[in-house]
Amino acid sequence: MLSDWIEDRCCVFVSACTLISYFTHESHNFFTYCLPFSPSVLANFRGMVQHGLPLEIGDTVQILEKCEGRYESMKTKNFETVIPTEDSVITEITMTLRDWGTMWKQLYMRNEGDLFHRLWHVMNEILELRQQVLVGHLTHDRLSDIKQHITARLDWGNEQLGLDLVPRRDFSMVDPDEISITELYRLMERRHRRREAPPQASMHHLFLQMKSMMSSNLGEELEVFYSVYDSREMRPISERFFVRLNKQGLPKSPEKTERQCTLFVDLGSSDLRKDVYVVAHIFRIGRMVAGEKKSVSNTQYKRPYGCAVISVADLLTADFKDDHVLKIYSCNAESEWYQIHDSIIRKVGSRYSHIGTNTGLNVSLQLLHGDMEQIRKDYMRLFTRNVSITKRLGFSDIIIPGEIRNDLYVTLERGEFEKGGKSVARNVEVTVYLLGGDGQVLKGLVCCGSGEPGVDEHRSFVLYHSNSPRWAEQIKLPIPLEMFHGTHLRFELRHCSSKTPLSKEKGEKKLFGFSFVPLMQDDGRPLPDGTHELIVHKCEETADLQDPARYLKLPFSKASLQPGNNQTIKNSKESFWIQSSLCSTKLTQNGDMLDLLKWRVHPDRIIDCLPKLKDIDGTEIVKFLQDTLDTLFGILDESPQRYGLKVFDCLVHVINLLQDSKFQLFKPVMDNYIENHFAGALSYRDLIRVLKWYVDRIIDAEHQEQIQQVLKASEYLFKYIVQSRRLYAAATGGQNEEEFRCSVHELFKSIHLFLSHESKGISPITHTQAVFLRSFPTVCCELLKIFSMREVANLARDTLSSLPALTHTDCPLQAVKLQCMAKTVDSPLYINPESRCVLLPVVLRLLHTHLQEQRELVLCANILTSMLTLNTPATECGVSEEVNLVMESLSGVLLRTILEVTNRPQPAATSLRLQYQDVTGEFVACLLTLLQQLKDKEYQQLLSRFPTKDELTSFLLQLFTVFRILIRPDMFPKDWTVMRLVANNVIITTILYLSDTLRNNFLNEKFDFKVWESYFYLCIIFINQPCLQLEMFPPSKRKKVLEKYGDMRVMIGCEIFSMWQHLGDYKLNLIPTLIGPFMEVTLVPQMDLRNVLIPIFHDMMDCEQQRSGNFKQVEAKLIDKLDGLMSEGKGDETYRELFNNILLKKIERETWRESGVSHIATVTRLMERLLDYRDCMKIGEVDGKTMGCTVNLLNFYKTELNKEEMYIRYIHKLYELHLKAQNYTEASYTLLLYDELLEWTERPLREFLTYPMQSEWQRKECLHLTIVHNFDRGKCWENCIILCRELANQYEAYYDYRNLSKMRMMEASFYDKIMNQQRLEPEFFRVGFYGKKFPFFLRNKEFVCRGNDYERLEAFQQRMLSEFPHAIAMQHANLPDQTIHQADAQYLQIYAVCPVPENQDVLQRDGVPNNIKSFYKVNHIWRFRYDRPFHKGTKDKENEFKSLWVERTTLTLAQSLPGISRWFEVEKRELVEMSPLENASEVIENKTLQLRTLIAQCQMRQMLNINPLTMCLNGVIDAAVNGGLARYQEAFFAKDYIANHPEDGEKITRLRELMFEQAHILEFGLAVHEKFVPQDMRPLHKKLVDQFHVMRSSLGIQFPAYVRVSPLHFANGSPRTCRTPVPNAISPEGGRIVARRSPLSYPAVNRYSSSSLSSQASNEVSNITGQSESSDEVFNMQPSPSTSSLSSNHSGSHNVNSSAPSSNRASPLPSDKHKHSRENACLSPRDRLCSGIFSSPLDPTQVRITAGTLESVMYSSMTCPFVPLCFVLCFALQSIVPPLTPSPTDGLPMGSLASHSPARSGSYSSGISSLSRCSVSETCGIDLPPPDPPLPPTVPTDVPIRRGSKTPPPYSVYERNNPRRATPLPHSLSVPPSTDNPSLSSKPQLNRVQRINSEPRHRPTPRKVSQL
Repeated sequence: MLSDWIEDRCCVFVSACTLISYFTHESHNFFTYCLPFSPSVLANFRGMVQHGLPLEIGDTVQILEKCEGRYESMKTKNFETVIPTEDSVITEITMTLRDWGTMWKQLYMRNEGDLFHRLWHVMNEILELRQQVLVGHLTHDRLSDIKQHITARLDWGNEQLGLDLVPRRDFSMVDPDEISITELYRLMERRHRRREAPPQASMHHLFLQMKSMMSSNLGEELEVFYSVYDSREMRPISERFFVRLNKQGLPKSPEKTERQCTLFVDLGSSDLRKDVYVVAHIFRIGRMVAGEKKSVSNTQYKRPYGCAVISVADLLTADFKDDHVLKIYSCNAESEWYQIHDSIIRKVGSRYSHIGTNTGLNVSLQLLHGDMEQIRKDYMRLFTRNVSITKRLGFSDIIIPGEIRNDLYVTLERGEFEKGGKSVARNVEVTVYLLGGDGQVLKGLVCCGSGEPGVDEHRSFVLYHSNSPRWAEQIKLPIPLEMFHGTHLRFELRHCSSKTPLSKEKGEKKLFGFSFVPLMQDDGRPLPDGTHELIVHKCEETADLQDPARYLKLPFSKASLQPGNNQTIKNSKESFWIQSSLCSTKLTQNGDMLDLLKWRVHPDRIIDCLPKLKDIDGTEIVKFLQDTLDTLFGILDESPQRYGLKVFDCLVHVINLLQDSKFQLFKPVMDNYIENHFAGALSYRDLIRVLKWYVDRIIDAEHQEQIQQVLKASEYLFKYIVQSRRLYAAATGGQNEEEFRCSVHELFKSIHLFLSHESKGISPITHTQAVFLRSFPTVCCELLKIFSMREVANLARDTLSSLPALTHTDCPLQAVKLQCMAKTVDSPLYINPESRCVLLPVVLRLLHTHLQEQRELVLCANILTSMLTLNTPATECGVSEEVNLVMESLSGVLLRTILEVTNRPQPAATSLRLQYQDVTGEFVACLLTLLQQLKDKEYQQLLSRFPTKDELTSFLLQLFTVFRILIRPDMFPKDWTVMRLVANNVIITTILYLSDTLRNNFLNEKFDFKVWESYFYLCIIFINQPCLQLEMFPPSKRKKVLEKYGDMRVMIGCEIFSMWQHLGDYKLNLIPTLIGPFMEVTLVPQMDLRNVLIPIFHDMMDCEQQRSGNFKQVEAKLIDKLDGLMSEGKGDETYRELFNNILLKKIERETWRESGVSHIATVTRLMERLLDYRDCMKIGEVDGKTMGCTVNLLNFYKTELNKEEMYIRYIHKLYELHLKAQNYTEASYTLLLYDELLEWTERPLREFLTYPMQSEWQRKECLHLTIVHNFDRGKCWENCIILCRELANQYEAYYDYRNLSKMRMMEASFYDKIMNQQRLEPEFFRVGFYGKKFPFFLRNKEFVCRGNDYERLEAFQQRMLSEFPHAIAMQHANLPDQTIHQADAQYLQIYAVCPVPENQDVLQRDGVPNNIKSFYKVNHIWRFRYDRPFHKGTKDKENEFKSLWVERTTLTLAQSLPGISRWFEVEKRELVEMSPLENASEVIENKTLQLRTLIAQCQMRQMLNINPLTMCLNGVIDAAVNGGLARYQEAFFAKDYIANHPEDGEKITRLRELMFEQAHILEFGLAVHEKFVPQDMRPLHKKLVDQFHVMRSSLGIQFPAYVRVSPLHFANGSPRTCRTPVPNAISPEGGRIVARRSPLSYPAVNRYSSSSLSSQASNEVSNITGQSESSDEVFNMQPSPSTSSLSSNHSGSHNVNSSAPSSNRASPLPSDKHKHSRENACLSPRDRLCSGIFSSPLDPTQVRITAGTLESVMYSSMTCPFVPLCFVLCFALQSIVPPLTPSPTDGLPMGSLASHSPARSGSYSSGISSLSRCSVSETCGIDLPPPDPPLPPTVPTDVPIRRGSKTPPPYSVYERNNPRRATPLPHSLSVPPSTDNPSLSSKPQLNRVQRINSEPRHRPTPRKVSQL
């Protein structure tokens, strides 16, 4: 459903491409038209009608013309694109939404829900706007707004989706080919800058919405007044917003939104600070005292309730409307109410208190930025309903022309009143009236605040019992200008008391006085701003105020009282203060301004008024700007000689006033005045005259301030001069033209004179010159109105040329000159070609000077960009001369500047970084523009200007370097693809032009290596840049690029090949250098490019072969580069095949073909391995495939390539993979590869990977300790011991006894762990990988894998199938045929195998604990096997053992397990068939050995439960399933069999001996069983004894007396050992015989002996299953089916496919599966401890045991069952064994390994944190290293793998007794020849270096890791 919905919406999104059906009346055929493509035919049409067009399905129709509903068309078989005539914005919407639709679906698939929904809404919004544009009923302004909105949304979507930035001009996309590159750059940069650093708004507005007041005890109506308050200046900065609330705390008029929402407008940037607050004053409307009874009074009073504040700064971080709950505070004393907000802000807690936790104002606040017009567009939802506007008090920071305001703000400040005969103070209420000149109250002109309409009167709030009330209550009086004259304010003062009856007149409160103030003074000025102390006139009757004329004659303020007039005032002690402020654009309070404007009334005051104009506030001047200008020019025309200079100064002051940012918007007002209202036709003469007078006095003037002000206003002065002259010329028909020209030229002569003045240092004149230069370009523009273009150009040239050539860089005139030049270039004067040719040399000269000195680069870039922006591709014909001139002047300095700028460090600040990028980008765009406009002829002229080859070389090298900089990814922002493609197009064009120059000037004897190398590097970097990798682009974008530019990589690749072929014999100079870069460029996934460039490698091989006789250098470079490139993701399987095929074809006819084939094969094989490695690492999971691939690559680098450094790197990569997978044993073996490459020498090693610079001894010590630590974590403590001994030898050799002690204690701790901690035995599995879909290193190969902890066959199969999810599991164990091998699929064949231990001396010793044996059974294993039983010939149904054969397969590995990997490849497979007789012998012998082991364990008290022995005896004696030994007798001891198989005589004899031996063991086992069997199992024991006698009698066995002993006292543990000297070994499965390789081979011990489960767990298991875990049957061991003849019901499974133990073993509970880490190492010790304590194994020839001694021993063992027999034997043998020498360390205290040895400084920074030389067990009191020490990578060695008689590999810790230098056994473990305590031999006092030098160590192969 969702996919259908997405498809439906996407159809809407590409609605511009929706199929539109057209129907032609004549042809009646339908076809569809898909914009912007040609229509496609839906049905066949014969075209038989007039003007018919025959059509067939599939044809396309090109619409040529539409006329009166008919279409003139033509048929075509080609698919053509129709260029639409619709608006470009609509076209862009169509194309963009089509791309977005595809990406929008992908967002859903990637689960990016947020962007998915946001993009959905934006696309819908764009479609709606698109429909409005298509309708075509919009006004021009509205259409522009919609287009702007559309492009903003398109840009937002492109940015979110990572698409390219689109260059636009006026909302339309621009074609890069139609504009210059500099203009393209400016468009891109402007849009990028706007996005990176959006412009800061200067105007801000605060939106406020009153929602409710939360309170639990309201009961009265409320009035809330909001205002913006500046706590720094302690005054409000806005009007008040007034909201009425009902008794529930909600707005009284919810339907009128303007009464609850407002916008505080015109807040400046300086108002957004912490000390500006939104203040809310709350008043209640009710009784005088809250809680009064209703009977007291029904009068409603306005009383203070509370106040709340919030800082404006808290709203800056919120970009959206947010709700706030403002806490409300009440005033503790009403006399302090006027300043309660200040008290809250300043936290004066004694003056206010919190009303309650449940009381607060719920308001919504939001800050908006920008001018009001923009706000209305961006926040239309706020203005959909009415919103009241709350204005700023006074004018805003920027005064807008045309704004009309006439607001008078009056604040009721305070009053001083008498008690009036009362005992308590009064409750004063003030009523304010506005009365007109006729004495009537003006209606609706008293505003308490915005949000509520104006009223006729205003009543103040009442302060309780206060004769000195302070209100600070503000009202606004918006009085129209025509009503302002004659109006006055009246303030009526009343006493309010609930206990006083109301006055009888109109029910008003008791009137006791009044005050008034006129709003206009006698001189015509309004009431001045400030505080006014008004007189309180006594009045008790309202009737006395009916006629205002009666009191208007009275004085109204104390300031207006004349001396002696106090008699008119009844009581002058009472006063009333108000504060007034006028904000008017029509009235002025300034008397000087009024005097100036009325100059004709008082002409005598002109001389005094003009100087005062400079002191008038600028606001007053701009309010009356036109009137002021008319006044000034009127005075000038009245008397130019008398007032000319003063009027000029006043005009300069007014002009400069508009430069202020506050009044800058009035410049258009002045421009409009000059164009339409200025009438001074003769003013130009006086203006020129006074201006020249000032200029002539510049040099001699002491003070330059006034002159600088004059020159600062020169722009508008010339505007007035030009307009005055035009008016005069129009009035007189152009009279006095020559006089005017002469006066202007004379003026400029004076200007040239003062400009040419050269000052020493920085002087006031220099600043004056700078002031004029800033306005000079605008002066030239004004002169163009009356002079010709060439005249003005000459004038500008002479003016700029008159400037002095300043040399000091600190002079500000330098920057001003460039600013002046920049404005001139942007002016119409430079745009015109006629004037440009005059100014261009001056501009170029100035630019060259500054670029040469690297000064003012920003301005230089702007000037150059503006100059070249004029040169578009469409105007090529007219600009070639100018381009040549620019290139000749600036080409060299421009290249140097770009190199200098790009080499500077980029600043961190955003603004500085943007400026840095702008400068670099502009210079680059200028260079590209110049090169774009050069043609072949211009290139030749450019290159011919270099007189020498060195200069040409320098230019080319600089140009190539700049091009390489342009190609860098950080040159332009990542989404500037358009700019990059344009730049690349120019670069490739330039390269093609310069190729001829290189061939003509730098070959043969002129060959220059640097130029050619730089050229090829540039081409290679060009091809590799990301913006040209079209394969990574979406299809639509790729198509556009190919259509416009083609594949530029192929073009430049062909040029590389062509240039390489031209080199001839000079190729040898570039071969070592360019091999790597050429390899990198051929890895680009472009087939044509690869076909072109791969043959270059053949050329290189051929050149190297001719020079050196081989191409090893080429091979080495290729291999070195290949690893890094492919690890970066470059290259693929197609490249490998192409590389191999092309080069093999190229060398077919070469004389060195054989070596070439070998080289190509080597590189190809390396590619295969690197591709496999990269594919594995892409998955990101650490699995067997990843590690196997790493091992494969590691071995390849060592064996085939001999790249030691790469070998070491991959060693450490493999090590890190093992650590991540917690394969600590394999990690140790891996790191051991690097360790064995190092020697114990002092050779210094460089810093490498994570290793610091250190000596070889220190690094090897560090590696040893790390390896020991990981072996410890993997529970391979035997390997730890060997490494500890080696370290101890080194410490001992250098007398580092502290560390030696620690190492010995560490070694001892490992012995303790071996004996005390349990270890698990891993399973082993054979895995076959068949099929061509597997990676190269696995394909059609078989491996043996070491399983994880507790992992059985089923779990291992699941893990392998999860690693190879596409693989098919094979269900049989037969080898697959070639069909499977060559199949295009993956097949996995997995089954379990059994390890075959090599050395069995440990396993043959019966006294060795199982904890020790378990290690040697599963470590250092080379061979594995599995058995498959089958019947050969006719199967005997009565006795199947006659024909039961066993097929035994033995797998030999390339390396032993465990090792550097958890799996190794099978190197050799051996298949042997065992006859039924041999199988029977092996089964019996295995079972016999199992019995012996169980008996020994029972005797030695190693079994807590006798059940395993019981079941084993029962299974042999009472073999109910297959008949037991009787079946073997019947099968092989029959006369027929002996007669028919005479060759099996010896085997039959051996079988008989084995059966006798088993019977002997059974008898002894029954005897032992009888001693330990519990009482409840006695019946079973008796049954076993009876059945054993029956079995023995059936065998006819008679026991001699000498065998009545335990099997334990025989040397080899078997009663038949004395009779059978040939030793045998038994596999770990407990039932198989294998041929021993040496006398040291040890018999297999049952798997149970290595179980990691504790004895307690064993007991628990035995209680459940009835058998001990130390038995084979506990784990359901799965012996070969051939062993089932002697098995009871507890025997293994009869699975014929696999004979290895796997899934039927009992697994521990899930909670116990991770208790043990059992990665066991596969190494056998070099020196066993027993060899140091005991002499060689006992030999019958050396040891004599008398019969009496033996009998006594056996008797003691039989009579004392609780005494282990081994103890008895040890006692008997005590006289033979030499005494044990105590260790010299016995009794010494235990401590930690010293981190600062006197003999060794240690591995101070070896990559192992907090590890001091070694890792030791906590049980020894020695600190352990961290769990995962960070280890660096490793290096391979050339030491050959020791595979003699299956000796360990070179990374084995076995055989670490180096054959090059014998390592002595530590004295603490050696046995001296005598029984006396030996003393340590004295050691020579040699330092380490001397000792090393004295014993050189020779390596079999030279090492190459000299510094690793």
